[in-house]
Amino acid sequence: MFHLYIALAYLFPNIYVYFRIRYLFIGKEYRFWYTLIYLLIASIYPLAERIAEYGLNPFIQILSSVSGYLLPFFLYLFLCILLFDLFLLVNRWAGIISASTMNSVRYRLLTLSVLIFISIMVVISGVINLNTIRVSKFTIEVPRKKSNIEHLRIAFVADIHLQQNTRIRFIKQFVRKIIALKPDLMLYGGDIVEGDNENETTREIESTMRNIVTRYGAYGVLGNHEFYGGQDQGDFFRKAGIVILYDTLINIDNSFLLAGRYDQHFKERKDIRAILEGVKPDLPIILLDHRPTDIQPVSFSAVDVQFSGHTHNGQMFPVNLITKNVYELSWGYKKIRDSHFFVTSGLRLWGPPVKTAGKSEIMLVDIFFK
Repeated sequence: MFHLYIALAYLFPNIYVYFRIRYLFIGKEYRFWYTLIYLLIASIYPLAERIAEYGLNPFIQILSSVSGYLLPFFLYLFLCILLFDLFLLVNRWAGIISASTMNSVRYRLLTLSVLIFISIMVVISGVINLNTIRVSKFTIEVPRKKSNIEHLRIAFVADIHLQQNTRIRFIKQFVRKIIALKPDLMLYGGDIVEGDNENETTREIESTMRNIVTRYGAYGVLGNHEFYGGQDQGDFFRKAGIVILYDTLINIDNSFLLAGRYDQHFKERKDIRAILEGVKPDLPIILLDHRPTDIQPVSFSAVDVQFSGHTHNGQMFPVNLITKNVYELSWGYKKIRDSHFFVTSGLRLWGPPVKTAGKSEIMLVDIFFK
């Protein structure tokens, strides 16, 4: 169903874009060639999706790479033309530009060029944004209880979606930044790796991520994509030096309790009460949950801090406006009752390699126990 939604989201805007450009900007003598070229370009994305399983072919790899940028390009071209149509409605009433000017070949060519240029520039800026890792810093206070420490620095990431074509240079940049931040604890919020194929790229990524050494170690939970890709046993994580928590809670050096939940995709996962059952809340409790869907129940529990991902903050505008309404917290920080909640926009993304909403993010949280 998800892929059907993507297909429909690609098809209907394209139909609108095709007919509006044809009507507004293309002369009758060029409409055949316009139709041919448009159909050829627009068919690249669905064609690449259908033949992706044959990805070892160099031609298919190039086609797949190009198609990843076409989806956001047509999205923003659609939005640009939609805005231009709104301008035309205003222009009918206000008469900002005369009809003779708008019907001229020069005006039509210039306007179409500007709309295409803006769409391309938005995509380019989204590519740059994706490949620029930023650190979001937060400071919170949590009851110390019987903890033997006063301060804990946590580095948190989620939604890297590692796969064979992931650039190792990006992972090395991420690891260097983490090491420079000197966290006491490294946390991973799921959707870290795609698929279960061991290859040269994944081996190098595993080796690189093992360079992250912290006082209390590295822990994580599985996301829905680990289940889709057959990583539910966590083979990649063991090789990368990451301990996965499966609906469990552990005591870290008598300083704090760390809990991790199965993703909501796993129907038999425990609720928060079952995970905390029998636990004396005499130490601060930190929870990892891939999706921020149980914020309210958790806020009534003894959990002090929860870290989540999954939302990508929508990844591309205007999808972020939808996720903002779907989730109580789709990105950032929020305190509800006595619990602190963090949702990251993800270190990377899934799907088109363009990020125009949110940022490629490491969350750095300094917790002071009072």
